[in-house]
Amino acid sequence: MVGRFAPTPSGRMHLGNAYAMLAAWLSARSAGVRSGAGSRMILRIEDIDAPRVVKDADRWIMDDLNWLGLDWDGEPVYQSARLDRYAEALDALRECRPGLIYPCFCSRADIRAASAPNEGDGYVVYPGTCRRLLEADPQEVSRRLVAGDRHSWRIAVPEAPGSPEAPDEPDVSDEPVADDRIVFEDRVFGPQNYSLSRDVGDTVVRRSDGLFAYQLAVTVDDLDMGVTDIVRGRDLLRSTALQLYIRDWLTDGVTPEGQVAVRTRPVFAHLPLIDNAQGRRMAKREHSLDLGFLRAQGVKPEQVIGYCAWMLGIAGGDGIGGPGAPAGPANPARPEPMTAREALAAFDWSKVRRDLRDRMVPDHPFGPEPMREPVVEPASESAPRPA
Repeated sequence: MVGRFAPTPSGRMHLGNAYAMLAAWLSARSAGVRSGAGSRMILRIEDIDAPRVVKDADRWIMDDLNWLGLDWDGEPVYQSARLDRYAEALDALRECRPGLIYPCFCSRADIRAASAPNEGDGYVVYPGTCRRLLEADPQEVSRRLVAGDRHSWRIAVPEAPGSPEAPDEPDVSDEPVADDRIVFEDRVFGPQNYSLSRDVGDTVVRRSDGLFAYQLAVTVDDLDMGVTDIVRGRDLLRSTALQLYIRDWLTDGVTPEGQVAVRTRPVFAHLPLIDNAQGRRMAKREHSLDLGFLRAQGVKPEQVIGYCAWMLGIAGGDGIGGPGAPAGPANPARPEPMTAREALAAFDWSKVRRDLRDRMVPDHPFGPEPMREPVVEPASESAPRPA
């Protein structure tokens, strides 16, 4: 089993990051213990979005992981050192078929004006403006490229059956991805079924400022590094569908080592999200729950691990750890300090699945009392539902 930490060095890790990091570590290490074959944990610093990178944040992340007792194998990998590989992958996608990768001249304002948020969650599906322009007037596209008009590059997804743009005849080609639907099983949220055209849309793989997009970079990284176990927040469920689509195109070719790529999917687990006391997603710019602040206040690593294990549901009784579960010394009803190794002994994905609601953490979870339990938020309409 090969897992990965994949932090963005945009600031100090907060309690929500620690929760996700612990889950990723527990998943990979427990699989290695069960199989007897061991596991490998990669630390990948996702510093590809250079304007967001904070000086020394990578060092803070590594220090906090060590403090928590969450180890990794080998040297850290930096996305900023892999730009040539992303360019190679983008070229490979361009060669897969004409029009799979196409230039987009739209501004964000253009896209907002032509689109409606999807499913009430604020996600905007690209309306395909420049894709239609390429089909209708390729000479105009060439002229604008030669003129140096600012543009990004998008990957085209299949059209949904029955849409005006879909082919009249069924696709019987040998292309790796001809189906509009991406289906996968999530260890926490169960079966997932996404329409690429309706739920995802044509997506940027290289930005207009020249930076490679997250969706391309992480897909290439996970393929090249042999990652088989991916754990992250539920807000990335939709991204998983897109990354599997990109992955299927890339695995139709050859890896950098010259080996034929095998189209084997990783195992996915998406976690309930962690919000602050005001009900907003926890952010690194809000320092009250970052690990640097907590450490300076005298909070111990065992307290943080115990609290995160409670939020995961692996060390709780009544409440968020599993409604109705009997409480006792081995199954406390409130968070209790523990080490990462102790959490590993208690870990099982079935415990995480017992409560899919997002968590809300109070402003001072470790004081004035030693521990204050998190609460769960009512299920929202934007929360993913099994297909």
